[in-house]
Amino acid sequence: MRAVFSLALLLLLALMLVSSEAARNKKEKGKGSKGASDCAEWRYGNCVANNGDCGLGVREGTCDEQTRKLKCKVPCNWKKQFGADCKYKFGNWGECDSTSNTKTRAGTLKKALFHSECQDTIQVSKPCSLKTKPKGKKGKVREN
Repeated sequence: MRAVFSLALLLLLALMLVSSEAARNKKEKGKGSKGASDCAEWRYGNCVANNGDCGLGVREGTCDEQTRKLKCKVPCNWKKQFGADCKYKFGNWGECDSTSNTKTRAGTLKKALFHSECQDTIQVSKPCSLKTKPKGKKGKVREN
């Protein structure tokens, strides 16, 4: 009985040693292949949509002889004019220009992502709204 217990204990210790060694090797293997890189100056290109000219896509980065691909998104709305990598702080919309039926607002560069080349200031416009928003309480008015 004592020999069986000793053998079981020895097998258990051997199993624990093998599994801890395998876990350590797996952890070290993951460190080298994932995001660890000796390169400090990654340069990224523009986001290129997978289908069409907007939506989900991929941006490619290079550093020395290494390349890396990152998932990204190309906006499908008016922001497409200045790109998704240029972040701007916008002022309020101006008054409606009756000749062009548009209103405009200016934006100043807040952040350029992925070393993008962005304009310092931009101006965007949109069509004037035909409806005027009612002032006062929202909802239906009850009549008695």
